[in-house]
Amino acid sequence: MAAKHSTRSSQGAEQLFPALLFFVFLICTIFTILIGSRVYENIRARDNLSFETDTVLAYITNKVRQGDKNGAVSVHEEDGCSVLVLTSQYGGTDYETWIYAKDGQLKLRELFSRSDSGMGIDDGLDIIDCERLSFSISETDAGERILTISLGDTHTARLLLRSGLEGGH
Repeated sequence: MAAKHSTRSSQGAEQLFPALLFFVFLICTIFTILIGSRVYENIRARDNLSFETDTVLAYITNKVRQGDKNGAVSVHEEDGCSVLVLTSQYGGTDYETWIYAKDGQLKLRELFSRSDSGMGIDDGLDIIDCERLSFSISETDAGERILTISLGDTHTARLLLRSGLEGGH
């Protein structure tokens, strides 16, 4: 009789081991899925931030390149916002395009109006979400003008303005 009892115990252990192994496999699978989903979320968030940053910088640099004529690119402060001003002339009338991110809203905004319209930064249209944005123009020893676009604390673009060169367009 003792032999029968021993056989039943070993059969129970043989059935318990595969169940335990399956349970460990199941737990490992769940942890792998949870960790993978967190990694995916981080990659997606970083990708979205990169897209917004790249889009904002590309938009601004293209606008500057389109309007880079002698005396047409300037920077000024308006109600605590750094504003890039692109001046153009249509039909003998001066128009200005203001590009800025209004503090607190973190959106790239654009305003196109006559120079004497009296419109301000509250009148611009939202273009895209962005971080803090600031502009500055510096001059090199050679007389070249460089526009610096700072987006947040980590992204910066510098453009050599054609209008700062001798015989600029």
